[in-house]
Amino acid sequence: MAVNNRKQNKANVIEVLNKARSMELHAIHQYMNQHYNLDNMDYGDFAMKLKLVGLDEMRHAEKFADRIEELGGQPTVDPAAKAVKGHKVEEVFPFDADLEDNTIATYNQFLLVCRENGDSISAKLFELIIDEEQIHHNYFDNVAQHIKDLDGTYLATIAGTPSSTGLAGQGFVARFGGGTPQAGA
Repeated sequence: MAVNNRKQNKANVIEVLNKARSMELHAIHQYMNQHYNLDNMDYGDFAMKLKLVGLDEMRHAEKFADRIEELGGQPTVDPAAKAVKGHKVEEVFPFDADLEDNTIATYNQFLLVCRENGDSISAKLFELIIDEEQIHHNYFDNVAQHIKDLDGTYLATIAGTPSSTGLAGQGFVARFGGGTPQAGA
């Protein structure tokens, strides 16, 4: 009976890890689409930061995949939803703040599933990623508020800025969130 319980516990954890991976794959598509669109609209700084957030999401997706494989599961390759295309610059950041807020709430529920099924390693992974998603949420929410409060003035300060990320393997959290990627990130 105990072996059967462990198998079910592992299956429960793999299920939420795969749901989380699917959410990350959706976020990657969403943020990279927005990155290209904002770059095309000449909002380079916004585009660059969305690309970096997308890289964070790629790292999260891979961390979930690694843990799923450690548990003997098969990582999903299917995004949770299709990317919403064609946002105006004023719509991007409130949309993304909501996406991150939903992710944080969902991951907190997934973290509880991991704890209830005796998997502290997966629970810690969710804790780490929730912290990083909160940094993303704060950025998106702050930009949305600046656009709302300052409208054209704020957007004018961003227009014409470069979009080059000078990629060195770092995502948004490492560069702007005060975080440092963990070993193997």
